[in-house]
Amino acid sequence: MPELPEVETIARGVNARVRGDQIVEAWFGSHREPFKNSPARQAKGLEGRTILEVHRAGKHIVCELGSVVSGSQAARGRDGQVEAEWIVHLGMTGRLLVTTPSNPVEVHTHARLTMASGREVRFVDPRRFGRLEFRDLKKGRRFHAPGAEPLAIAAAEFAVLFRGRKLAIKAALLNQTLLAGVGNIYADESLFRAGIRPRRAAGKLTRPELERLRLALVEVLQRAIRRGGSSVSDYVDADGVRGFFQLEHRVYQRTGEPCLVCRTPIRRLVVAGRSTHYCPKCQR
Repeated sequence: MPELPEVETIARGVNARVRGDQIVEAWFGSHREPFKNSPARQAKGLEGRTILEVHRAGKHIVCELGSVVSGSQAARGRDGQVEAEWIVHLGMTGRLLVTTPSNPVEVHTHARLTMASGREVRFVDPRRFGRLEFRDLKKGRRFHAPGAEPLAIAAAEFAVLFRGRKLAIKAALLNQTLLAGVGNIYADESLFRAGIRPRRAAGKLTRPELERLRLALVEVLQRAIRRGGSSVSDYVDADGVRGFFQLEHRVYQRTGEPCLVCRTPIRRLVVAGRSTHYCPKCQR
């Protein structure tokens, strides 16, 4: 599943290409799984709106939309108020691509937004675990991720998240109501860099250990964003290009390989139902 760096990379790419563009037509497929509200409602809500900004919220991509405008009003709509949102969750295998109508349409394409510029925004998801939602902000609230933002959280707030919690620190990092956007890859990589074993009780970590973990998490996430994310399965960015941070993984999916620091074989165990990778010597 795409995690924070992958979703951030896609959101930035889509924003750079279609910010200020107008949605002329919206097409949706017939499979019901990807839709949190009906395809007909989404199409009606999207058509004629200008994309004001595209950004990430946790593991979601949020397209902020202006009011419905036509023709000569479209240019003015670019600087308008946010009146609606189109929210994309990529699920396990989802991709949000910006392309042109001349490019072949993949079999598992569930949404196509035709833009006034001639571009198309396509949502492709072979396994159909992704979700699409349209929100009219005159009738509902703006979307917010359930947990804190890992790239912005302060030391004191980070420590409070884990106070008194008996669950393993790896499980706590994956809990989206605590930290929004952290997934399996970056939990493993940040715990390694912080020197903390994944099964340790979150509530028993000291303040210095938690601060080490916070700084390691920020470092790993920022580095992964600069490298375009980790392509270990289906992930590609808005242009269909793979990321490169998988080349810098120190423990994730390296079971049995020597630790890059101490040469001890990397071990694998299961925490919170997820494969977890760690160095038994470097992590305490």
